[in-house]
Amino acid sequence: MNDQFLHTVFFWFKEPGNVSHHKMFEASILRFMNDSQFASSWHVGTPAPTNRKVVDNSYTYCLAVTFETPELQDKYQSEPAHLKFIDESQHFWDRVLVYDSIPIK
Repeated sequence: MNDQFLHTVFFWFKEPGNVSHHKMFEASILRFMNDSQFASSWHVGTPAPTNRKVVDNSYTYCLAVTFETPELQDKYQSEPAHLKFIDESQHFWDRVLVYDSIPIK
C-alpha cells in the first residue's frame, strides 16, 4: 500500500432518525469526496449490522480517507471542497471523532 496516512472520521447525528438530514449529508459528503484534490481513496459508510462486544456501532456515518503523504492530508483540511462540506453539514452532527494513523515500518 502506497498510502502513508489514514484519516478516519466518525459522525454522530443530533437527529439520527431524520431521513431528510441523511439525504442532505450523503449528497454533501459524496460531492466533497468526489471533488477532493488530495484524497487517494475513500469510503463513506454506516454501521455494519455486527453484534460483538468489541464493536462500537453507535455512530451515524463513518468516513475513511487515505492520502499518499501526511502533507497531502494537511492540504485536504483546508481545501475548498472540505470547507464547503463542513459549512453545509456541520449542523447535522452532535459529535465528531477523528482517528489518524500512519503505517508501521
